[in-house]
Amino acid sequence: MPAVRVVVAEDQALIREGLVRILSDLGFSVVGQAGDAVGLLQLAFELRPDVVIVDVQMPPDHTDDGLRAAERIRRELPGVGVLVLSQYLDEHYALDLIGEDARGVGYLLKDRIADVASLGEAVRRVADDGSALDPDVVGRMVGRKRRDSRLEELTPRERDVLGLMAEGKSNLGIAEALGVTPAAVEKHVTGIFSKLQLGHEHTEHRRVMAVLAQLRAS
Repeated sequence: MPAVRVVVAEDQALIREGLVRILSDLGFSVVGQAGDAVGLLQLAFELRPDVVIVDVQMPPDHTDDGLRAAERIRRELPGVGVLVLSQYLDEHYALDLIGEDARGVGYLLKDRIADVASLGEAVRRVADDGSALDPDVVGRMVGRKRRDSRLEELTPRERDVLGLMAEGKSNLGIAEALGVTPAAVEKHVTGIFSKLQLGHEHTEHRRVMAVLAQLRAS
């Protein structure tokens, strides 16, 4: 099976080189590196990698150039997965990036880079057309106080399950994370869909989008 092809875009050279080393050690093929958003776009359109990994703030403007480049790649290169790394715990960045389709997209805090296994899992999930959302970002989305929100009807355990669903985890993955049985997770998922009036979705990315749609609307 060929290695997942990755382009890394990060303006801080030490972080960029560190990412390249980590990814290479994990078995990924780093086919390009960029230090700014313009370079990222050039490489993405030229190389068509499986995944691009990009920082939110990059030259030339040092604002949200990386995020805007990632959104363009999502629009114009649907076969390329996008994993954004950010130092900002901002759920709005994540929601803007995801748009109306959670497939092939990820948003992780830079602190997560130190967890090599989690980083590798996120890259593979995005490459496989899945989603990988940082649990801290998801926790903020789920935990925000909302007036007249159906989220307020959820039990603490249902909130835990909802957060893991929004990260893109399957029922089995949620069960392993919480130390419960898959049957217990299924029961909680059914309760969540019922309380949020979401209906039963069969594929993982649709479950994620159902959850995020509720988070946006609340």
